[in-house]
Amino acid sequence: RRTLRRMERRTSWGSTTRSSRVRLDAEHAWALVASARAGPQWYVDAAPFVFRGAVDRLTLGRGRRWPVPDRPVLRPGDTAGFWRVLEAGPVEEGPVEDGHHLLLEAALRAPGTVRLSTLVTPEGPHCCRVAQTVTFTPAGLLGRAYLLTDVPARETLMELVHRRVLRDLGRAAT
Repeated sequence: RRTLRRMERRTSWGSTTRSSRVRLDAEHAWALVASARAGPQWYVDAAPFVFRGAVDRLTLGRGRRWPVPDRPVLRPGDTAGFWRVLEAGPVEEGPVEDGHHLLLEAALRAPGTVRLSTLVTPEGPHCCRVAQTVTFTPAGLLGRAYLLTDVPARETLMELVHRRVLRDLGRAAT
């Protein structure tokens, strides 16, 4: 079975989004996207995150390598890789009535705040939509200058990370 039908792409100065329809029920997709089990996890070992963590350590940043908590799913307050989990669970407000949301904030050396949002929403009995958005909120003049150079890097990062998530979900669907 083919998992990816068509990837939708949206970009602005401060955010980059990738969204795809996946042939997998939303609950199963959520359990995989927010998994906190020991072992490979997309939010820790996707190539762009491994690279970014190494760059952070080279520039004397924290470049955290927090372990995955080793339980079924992430919870607010957890740390894994270089991420802090801000939200993890059912959507409680906003335009989406049903679904789950994972919001991660990077603990990296950057002139601003980097967040990664993953939203899993049902679109039928055995289908869901997985939307991922990375945002950069600049801090100060350096942050605004960084924002200008960050767009191509964000585009590449989001493309590779979203494809990794789709690959992992596709393996579960077969």
